[in-house]
Amino acid sequence: MGIFKRIVAEAKGERRSDLDVSSRVLSELASREAALDAQIEAAREEAKREVEAAEQEAARILREAEARAQAMQTQHEQELAAETARIRDEARAQAETQAQATRQKATGRVQQAAEQILRAVLP
Repeated sequence: MGIFKRIVAEAKGERRSDLDVSSRVLSELASREAALDAQIEAAREEAKREVEAAEQEAARILREAEARAQAMQTQHEQELAAETARIRDEARAQAETQAQATRQKATGRVQQAAEQILRAVLP
């Protein structure tokens, strides 16, 4: 074989070898890219689950806060109703006491007036 043919044959062999190396490098890069894509997708799914969990927790906290607010509202309304009833009962008792005192006073004055009339009429 001539030198030229040998050089060409060696060059072809090197090219095949270079192609094999390039092919392996590209294959490795594709494999790494696929692995990174899988990691990215897994991270997205994990983030999605965490967001959903956070939304559920926020909804739970909101429900609890609304329930507490409603309980406080109910308690306030009950306390207000009790205080209103106490004030009403106190006012009614005071009015009855004043009415009784006024009746007693009126009865006493009617009696005094009757005595004065009888003294004036009867000698």
